[in-house]
Amino acid sequence: MNPIYTFAVDERASLEDSLVELQANPYKDYDDFSAAIRGLIERGAVPASFVTACSRIKDQRSRAETYAHLLSNCPLDYDIPLFDQDNPVQDKYAQKSTYAGEGMLELLAQLTGTPLLAYATRNNGDFFHDVYADNRYRRTQTQKTDGELFWHNDRTAHPVRADYLALLGMRCPTDDLVYTGYIDGRELLRHLPADSQALLRRAEFVTPFDEYSRDANQRQVISEPHEVLENEHSFRYYDTRTRPADTTSAPHFAVLMELRDALARTEEQYHRIQYRDLLVIANQDGLHCRKMVDIRHPETTRQRWLLKTYAFRNEQAASAHVDAHVDAWLGGVRVAD
Repeated sequence: MNPIYTFAVDERASLEDSLVELQANPYKDYDDFSAAIRGLIERGAVPASFVTACSRIKDQRSRAETYAHLLSNCPLDYDIPLFDQDNPVQDKYAQKSTYAGEGMLELLAQLTGTPLLAYATRNNGDFFHDVYADNRYRRTQTQKTDGELFWHNDRTAHPVRADYLALLGMRCPTDDLVYTGYIDGRELLRHLPADSQALLRRAEFVTPFDEYSRDANQRQVISEPHEVLENEHSFRYYDTRTRPADTTSAPHFAVLMELRDALARTEEQYHRIQYRDLLVIANQDGLHCRKMVDIRHPETTRQRWLLKTYAFRNEQAASAHVDAHVDAWLGGVRVAD
């Protein structure tokens, strides 16, 4: 995938310095952190070319030109620590004292008008998540796995799901090949006949919560019955997990097989996220996956770290979940989980 924008070295370094120097801690007070980032924008500390690039992303989304964007050579923290993989989230709190990566993601959210989304019981309600291997979740289908992830959209089982995901390459293997795949929902629809689409639009499917979600909240076992196909081309689906609510229904199993066949025929995009890359993709208007293509140094690849955010498509989309809000700020929304 070609970047829509690449930071010039001098502009990156200047913004990086500004982000590193911020005193606000997003894991202790997101409101304060969001306000600090807003202050950088207001006083002109953000390169005008990056502001323009964010406007271009908004425009391409509004015109449905593309829902996948790559930015490169992004500002990051000077120090990229290794975390204890028995409990990496707690170790991140202990080790990380600057928040340039988080600031870069917050800047993107503010400049594209996409409020961040957090869950009250997931990662202690944090707005910034880690795609980082946790020993407790080896070979699972969670963001804490050390293996592949099948085609899905994030938090499939949860009633409140992000419209966009952002993935920032903090530490990425240089030798081993790990790719993020993306399929546009419009392309997937082209391979599904009308009668199959109609059945997929019925709230007659369920998806179990993943292991990480269940450990965080024991009430999260399986979703309420839901549609697989929503809106014009939004998919709520996790390959190998989503299934008919009625396990005796042959037509529902058959239509899921048609969807899997369509996935195999649909044009795919792949990008190998590298250090300082920022990949932003639609979470509902498409599906994504992780492919482990050539892994010669598995222990090094297990230390791959992507900093991640969930975001609503706009403030109106965030407001639609007002009944689920635990807290709400101009910069983001934390929902009940």
